[in-house]
Amino acid sequence: MAERKKLLLRLDPAVYDAIAKWAADDLRSINAQIEFALRLALKEAGREPGRSSRKEE
Repeated sequence: MAERKKLLLRLDPAVYDAIAKWAADDLRSINAQIEFALRLALKEAGREPGRSSRKEE
């Protein structure tokens, strides 16, 4: 498995609190919950990792 990238993320305290509650409800760490949410957003946008950037015709 490739080394995971590190990044500094600044969040509004209310957003952090909402993510923390969501993470606790799903029994995930806050970091895992943020990655989960980002992956959901990527999937909805059709930009999943490893997927070709070209649209199929």
